[in-house]
Amino acid sequence: FKGGDTCEYLLSSGRFLGEKVWQPHSCMMHKYKNSEAKNCLVDKHIVFIGDSRIRQLFYSFIKLINPQVKEEGNKHENIPFEDKSASIKVDFLWYPEVNGSMRQRIKSWTEGSVAKPHIIVVGAATWSIKIHNGSNEALTQYKINITSIAPLLEKLAKSSDVYWVLQDPVYEDLLSDSRKMITNEKIDAYNEAAVRILNSSSRNSKAKVKVFSVSKLIAQETIMKSADGLHLPESSRDTNAMILMNGYCNKIMKPIDGSCCQPEPPLTLIQKLAFCFFTLSAIGYLIINLIHRNNFRKNKSCTDLESGEEKKPAISTPNVSTLEMLLQSFCKLGLIMTYFYLCDRANLFMKENKFYTHSSFFIPIVYILVLGVFYTENTKETKVLNREQTDEWKGWMQLVILIYHISGASTFLPVYMHIRVLVAAYLFQTGYGHFSYFWIKGDFGVYRVCQVLFRLNFLVVVLCIVMDRPYQFYYFVPLVTVWFMIIYGTLAIWPQIVQKKANGNCLWHFGLLLKLICLLMCIYFLSYSQGAFEKIFSFWPLSKCFELNGNVYEWWFRWKLDRYVVFHGMLFAFIYLALQKRQMISEGKGDPLFSNRVSNVLLFISIVSFLTYSIWASSCKNKTECNELHPSVSVVQILAFILIRNIPGYVRSVYSSFFAWFGKISLELFICQYHIWLAADTKGILVLIPGYPMFNVLVSTFIFVCVAHEISQITNDLAQIVVPKDNSTLLKRLLCIAGFFCGLLLFSAMQDQSRH
Repeated sequence: FKGGDTCEYLLSSGRFLGEKVWQPHSCMMHKYKNSEAKNCLVDKHIVFIGDSRIRQLFYSFIKLINPQVKEEGNKHENIPFEDKSASIKVDFLWYPEVNGSMRQRIKSWTEGSVAKPHIIVVGAATWSIKIHNGSNEALTQYKINITSIAPLLEKLAKSSDVYWVLQDPVYEDLLSDSRKMITNEKIDAYNEAAVRILNSSSRNSKAKVKVFSVSKLIAQETIMKSADGLHLPESSRDTNAMILMNGYCNKIMKPIDGSCCQPEPPLTLIQKLAFCFFTLSAIGYLIINLIHRNNFRKNKSCTDLESGEEKKPAISTPNVSTLEMLLQSFCKLGLIMTYFYLCDRANLFMKENKFYTHSSFFIPIVYILVLGVFYTENTKETKVLNREQTDEWKGWMQLVILIYHISGASTFLPVYMHIRVLVAAYLFQTGYGHFSYFWIKGDFGVYRVCQVLFRLNFLVVVLCIVMDRPYQFYYFVPLVTVWFMIIYGTLAIWPQIVQKKANGNCLWHFGLLLKLICLLMCIYFLSYSQGAFEKIFSFWPLSKCFELNGNVYEWWFRWKLDRYVVFHGMLFAFIYLALQKRQMISEGKGDPLFSNRVSNVLLFISIVSFLTYSIWASSCKNKTECNELHPSVSVVQILAFILIRNIPGYVRSVYSSFFAWFGKISLELFICQYHIWLAADTKGILVLIPGYPMFNVLVSTFIFVCVAHEISQITNDLAQIVVPKDNSTLLKRLLCIAGFFCGLLLFSAMQDQSRH
């Protein structure tokens, strides 16, 4: 379904999410702050012309610029407003009827060199109905008057934004006796006349008077809350003012979560080059495929009539098959990236704002938990945090995080705090997994490092190019990448202490603990020294990776939020492997981890700790204060979960294959959601099928999961080709990759220069 003209949808259609949140059809509405409104309207002149309803809209609009404004003064006269700090002028002109006086005022802006307002908002009708007692003659005169004004408004529309506000319905039961003649039937007749006459002489022109009809829809839902049956409640007026602000400012400010009235961003040089690369890959793959098919036909097995044996076709050379796999992978990736671009950069599909309700978060959680328990199988091994168990852990956490994102649950603090623990648990696994590998294997070779870095970063680098986003935008990948390098650096620097060496002499264990203490001290120093942290990551070219909106503050905040949990993961791995080596734990199938008494005590403590943390997180009142405590206390719930999951032997011996399947593609799911499940860089929701929210989620989720799975396969295939085991070949590949990134930095600098 094509997104269409989002400006037209913004002004004409939508629905309420809950009681107060307005959702325009097909696009997202940004909630403007005072500072943003001022930046947009600097040196602008805005005029509101009309009756008391327009005056209400005027006040709601100027409160977006200055919330301290009070509605005072004579209501039936002109009201000026000026913000000198931003040179903004907003005037209300009292013209309660569409008549000669209003025409004269509008005409004055079309003549000579008179400064024209940048935005003109006009609307009136209820006074005409009231004064003339709802007579048909008044409606006829209204049509004549609006016919004379329409060409002037259309002329102004060529240089200004002109809005004609249709009349809102009334709540007839609440109207006073003096207003009883103002009926919804009369209002509809006046609105019909205005819509028919306006733009009648400029049907094919781009410059048109914008008919502001969305106010009618809003009023239909809220007019019964009106104080007098005629004027809208304050929340509805504020919504109308915000719609006006979005209609004018989105194309200027370009907010991420304001897709209404925002033009499609132009293709950058890097995006064009990426498009050419993927196109050439597809052409190359098709050519090779055709050549292979042609060769296959020529060498097709045929029976030798004399010997009765089959002649086998020639076997393809390995180099050709590798090239074919490379081109095939890039061809598939190109198609997938096209879908990414169409979903979140082209104005092809609709986008909607998130709206949180408890049911939208908790019902899907219960549903996936039931599914996960249903698909239970026996594990191949019964060690603590075995591969199947960690995949399961990643899987259910990722599904919960996905539901958290699409439901907009970040606005509910208890849920936010629990999700922070899930993100910390991912990083805990990073510390645990990489430490365990280096400690047991002692493999500090370049091949291992390159394999990990490639698998972590390949998709994000491609998305940075295709979607024109900085590396730090996909914050989780930079986070795990930097922590992997910190783990590697800590263990690889002299002296390299591994399990094999430590088994020969217990002093090496103290040496490793000393290394870990030094790491903890560095983490502590950087977390409380923002200046030092920012200096490290502000050096070029690191700054190109970690800057967001011109500074590295976001990166410092993200790193600081879970600063200790990777260290906790490394320390847990060290203690667990030491206990395992000394056979102090029992990991047999069905056996408790420790003796029955110790297991029961630890299990009780773990359950109490788990629940205590949840109670504390649920009672959080201030996000900033809770975020300060989170790095130190998140490990409590993580360790409690690990012990609950592993102490009982029967629990450790089973896993959910459903969750484990998602766990294997958890990184791809986390990154892909930004653009093809959510929308507007996670701020909204992608709408492939409008009007059917549940069906839309099912369809977009199916495509999203399939794409994530396919990208995981592509990454694995390319990792084998791009990062070979042979050191000399690997060195050549690394030089090529370095050249690629140098070119990327050069083109990026050219782009930045052209933008400025």
